[in-house]
Amino acid sequence: MTDKFVVAVPSVAPGGLEAETSGHFGHCDLFTLVTVADGKIEKVELQPNIPHEQGGCLAPVNMLAQKSVNVLVAGGMGMRPLVGFNSAGIEVFFNNGLERVGKVMSAFIQGQLPRFTQDNACGGGGDQGGCGGH
Repeated sequence: MTDKFVVAVPSVAPGGLEAETSGHFGHCDLFTLVTVADGKIEKVELQPNIPHEQGGCLAPVNMLAQKSVNVLVAGGMGMRPLVGFNSAGIEVFFNNGLERVGKVMSAFIQGQLPRFTQDNACGGGGDQGGCGGH
């Protein structure tokens, strides 16, 4: 049985494994999509982000679900998109402040990243709409 999945990492342009991670999924330039099979990186693709004006916080959630993404590794997001990812069957992990996509992927493959929880979510008192303020 092959363990194969697609991981999305919010990234700064130009994207790819050497790219900087973006601090907040909703405001990233693009997503680096990494296909992992049997614990090894098989393929790397780039997917432009959708501006909030084109569907709000959940537009990127829906777009990534349509791209068969199984996992998102992010540094920040609000509760609304976190719930959206969970509802779409996309597992969300916290990037632990790692600043390069390749380092994030290495840590993820080795099982070193925690699940993204409400405690990691942005927002709270002044967060209108639940997107987070980063």
